Amino acid sequence: MEKGRLEAFSDGVIAVIITIMVLELKAPHAATWQALLANAPVFASYVLSFVYVGIYWNNHHHLLHAARKVNGGVLWANLFFLFWLSLFPFTTSWLNESHPAPALWPTALYGFVLLMAGLSWMPLSRALMCSNGGYDGALGRALGGPWGDWKAKLSLAGYVLGIALAFIAPMVSCALYALVALLWVIPDRRIEQQLAEP
Repeated sequence: MEKGRLEAFSDGVIAVIITIMVLELKAPHAATWQALLANAPVFASYVLSFVYVGIYWNNHHHLLHAARKVNGGVLWANLFFLFWLSLFPFTTSWLNESHPAPALWPTALYGFVLLMAGLSWMPLSRALMCSNGGYDGALGRALGGPWGDWKAKLSLAGYVLGIALAFIAPMVSCALYALVALLWVIPDRRIEQQLAEP
């Protein structure tokens, strides 16, 4: 099965996710710097969510670039991943409703969606590996097997810790979510390096 439709569909869904998030940003009611600065937490949560969606889009692009074909399992795994990604606008909006300081439940739910998006990446990666040479294929070697590398494991642990901290210090949870995003801002070169090998 060709991968072109999967790439086009995924890109479209991700574009809609970003569009919905930016439409949730509301202009201040007053034309002053103070009014703009009062919305800084809202803008910060939008930036964090945008960065996360951008990281997933970037890695999704690399993942599919390395794949030669897809099958039904890949299609369902991709839909499962996109489902969790599609909840970013909702959780970002709810987090924004609690500004100037993040509240317990919106922060915990935001972390839960981050966790599930990270977990849903694993079956997608595994399905693509299995349909493209298994763990011995180029994609399998690049991704380090079924459970990924240290960054993936550290990210999942960070999300779990962030969810737990949301019940004590929601602001610390948000800072932890931002730190996990920083891990992934530097692009993962494993796939490019593996494809460059003769």
